[in-house]
Amino acid sequence: MRINIELDVLSASVIEVSTGIIFATSHSVVDKIFVRNIHMKNGWVFNWKSEFKIQQREIAKLTIRDNASEILGLISTEIRKDHVHVHLAESSPENRGDMKKYLGIGGNLFALACKISLENGFDGVISFFAKTRLIRHYEVNLGAVHFKNHRMFIFPEQAKKLINTYYGNEKQ
Repeated sequence: MRINIELDVLSASVIEVSTGIIFATSHSVVDKIFVRNIHMKNGWVFNWKSEFKIQQREIAKLTIRDNASEILGLISTEIRKDHVHVHLAESSPENRGDMKKYLGIGGNLFALACKISLENGFDGVISFFAKTRLIRHYEVNLGAVHFKNHRMFIFPEQAKKLINTYYGNEKQ
């Protein structure tokens, strides 16, 4: 599966489009009960129930810190022997397209993957497969490196920049 999430802004958190107010975010690992309520018929692009069933993968949700019921996006990661691989990343249905509610979700999800990598001793290194039209976008906005066949990496220097952007106030 190729990642298909656009980065609209890299900020210290997420920004509400209508007001410009910045909201702190938090993340948590999802469980089976949560995943049962995430459906394609509700506007989600990926089949998160199927993704949840793959044992070596972990799905995390990104939420507004003071409103954990407001789901901003989801990310599926897998810890490999020397890095973290991102299988899926998706903004919630109301945070895609021209009428999105918040900016900064995509960068926040990738920063989370880099943070997971750092916490597992991989210096923040992550990999993912990008859609053709987004390869240059990820190179410019994330500092990702295109390896070949749509495979991309974020290496330590860029990973630390992302982590510091979104988690700079937290102890690393």
